[in-house]
Amino acid sequence: MRYASKRFYTLTPDIAYTVGLMASDGCLQKNGRHLDLTSVDKEQLVNFSKAMGRDLSIGTKSSGNGRSAYRIQFSDVSYYDFLTTIGLAPNKSKTIGPLAIPDAVYADFLRGLFDGDGTTYGYMDPRWRSSFMFYVGFTSASLTFLDYIQNMNLKLIGVTAGSIRISAGAYTLAYAKANAYKIASFMYYDPHLLSLSRKRTKLASFIETDQAVIIARDARVVKSVNTQP
Repeated sequence: MRYASKRFYTLTPDIAYTVGLMASDGCLQKNGRHLDLTSVDKEQLVNFSKAMGRDLSIGTKSSGNGRSAYRIQFSDVSYYDFLTTIGLAPNKSKTIGPLAIPDAVYADFLRGLFDGDGTTYGYMDPRWRSSFMFYVGFTSASLTFLDYIQNMNLKLIGVTAGSIRISAGAYTLAYAKANAYKIASFMYYDPHLLSLSRKRTKLASFIETDQAVIIARDARVVKSVNTQP
């Protein structure tokens, strides 16, 4: 009997967020019922449990380099089958392709993907005086999957194509400052959304730094703005 008790899943914002996490850090085991989510951030697994509306047990595991990570393992045939109908599958790392994510919850899915395999970094650019650069990136071993993300971002966020680079056997779709602003606003459309606070805070700090640099670069404009009633 495949279902002892059947749950029903639909792509709500919270469930779309879990799909983003599973598409990045998750694993569908070959037995057709067990799932695994591993992260160095315990908060990420707590967020996953909240989004699922369940009290899932969080354990630990050791990685090959001796570092510890947090792990959720659970059995849920309904959720497993739900994920496969969207486009996820076992051993997905290099084979994952386009997913069936509705436009209405794509922001939540993208935020989950960013919390899993996303990155953000910034630096003062020495090529221009008082210039700060920062980037938002999404990493995957599947170029087909990043092509899908790239096309969806073009369609729904209005960013440019960005750039795709390969390093250490994985691809990264990166967006520079103007596009990074748009992506941040799109993903964090509400201050109370589930998200990994470490990455959200880091991205917010880059935005604040860039705005401070802009203000410092033209204090006369800022002064005139501040004198408005």
